[in-house]
Amino acid sequence: MDTPDKIQFHPGFYGAAELEFRLETAEIEFNIEYNLSKEPLRVDLLVVGKQNDMQIENEAGRIFKRYNIIEYKSPDDGLTIDDFFKTIGYACLYKAFGKTVNQIPEEQVTVSLFRDTYPQELFRTLKKSGRKIEEKYPGIYYISGNVQFDVQIVVMNQLSPERHSAFRVLSKNAKEEDVRRFLKESLTLVSQGDRENADAVFEVSIAANSALYEKIRSDEVMCKAMENLMKDVISQKEEEARQEGRQEGRQEERRNIAVSMIQLGRSTMEEISAITGLTLEALLSIESSMKAAD
Repeated sequence: MDTPDKIQFHPGFYGAAELEFRLETAEIEFNIEYNLSKEPLRVDLLVVGKQNDMQIENEAGRIFKRYNIIEYKSPDDGLTIDDFFKTIGYACLYKAFGKTVNQIPEEQVTVSLFRDTYPQELFRTLKKSGRKIEEKYPGIYYISGNVQFDVQIVVMNQLSPERHSAFRVLSKNAKEEDVRRFLKESLTLVSQGDRENADAVFEVSIAANSALYEKIRSDEVMCKAMENLMKDVISQKEEEARQEGRQEGRQEERRNIAVSMIQLGRSTMEEISAITGLTLEALLSIESSMKAAD
């Protein structure tokens, strides 16, 4: 059997995170793969509160303050003490890159590291260095003692099954009851964005647990439910593709009209712009290309 390509878990995690916190959208906003600087240095997820005093109901977000740095480690990745400090470093850089001095107060910054399984070696190292580890909620560990910010490590396969099915199915060893629960929950989603996030989670979970999903598909009710969920999202994506195609066609039509009007030489560039909707810069580029072709 051919070795499958490495599964890209991060898009599924982003979808799961937005689903998990979808009831908190009045409080926070998501910034995926947020660039910390002009150089290619970025965090997996930056969650920014819309005000300083927030009350997040989701247990994985109870630690959140105004600015929240999140690092996600897929099942193929380790989580070492160096990864821990690298994420702390990201938070330090984010705090330091504020537009004005102390625009981002350190007491308003938190750090979260998410991983599917328990990072035994990391926890052993943290304890050895004198830091305290407290399991605040099932699978959610707060780290204290000689840390710059409020820090938590979230072990997703230890999270409450009833409250965190989106996170729990992002595993190479997803449990059937978690998948069935997430599928049923997904069918209750109303907004297109939520359904697309669920689809992103399913794409990753199916790729990582193909045998389990084949078993679930043998259940006629579950199979039908999954087909209905996927159908809506696929239809939306197909419509977006058709719209994009139509937009490209209209753009080409406008360009052809502009070429004809420039060739006739009876209209100013401003008049051609008003008729075609193309910018003066675009028209000058077209004219330049025409002259170069002559």
